[in-house]
Amino acid sequence: MILLDTSILIELFRKKIKSRSTYFQLLETYSEFAISTITYFEIGVGSKGSDMNFWNQFLENFEIYPFDQKASVQAIEIFQYLKVNNRRIDFADLQIAATAISRNLPLSTLNKKHFEIIPNLEVLP
Repeated sequence: MILLDTSILIELFRKKIKSRSTYFQLLETYSEFAISTITYFEIGVGSKGSDMNFWNQFLENFEIYPFDQKASVQAIEIFQYLKVNNRRIDFADLQIAATAISRNLPLSTLNKKHFEIIPNLEVLP
């Protein structure tokens, strides 16, 4: 299983030829996908009302992991590490990364720069 960042889903949605998306490339290796509740939120607030029908149907077979206490503990550790090293990332990205680490899952993203500074996070294209 792999956790998908919001960028992977947005790319899929926007591509006219879906088979050329990163998601379809990942299908060659992975059969199970997950997202965080943060990604679900980002998709929801960025979508038109009619687009949510697409997303709800598409995400039907995905595991959707909550930003729970385990992920929160991980996020605090990441935040403290970044603060000591004078680095910052978007709060939503921090939460998505923490969800991946707390579930011991690799993260696939198109925004590698946002995530590659986080220790203990396996980042895939």
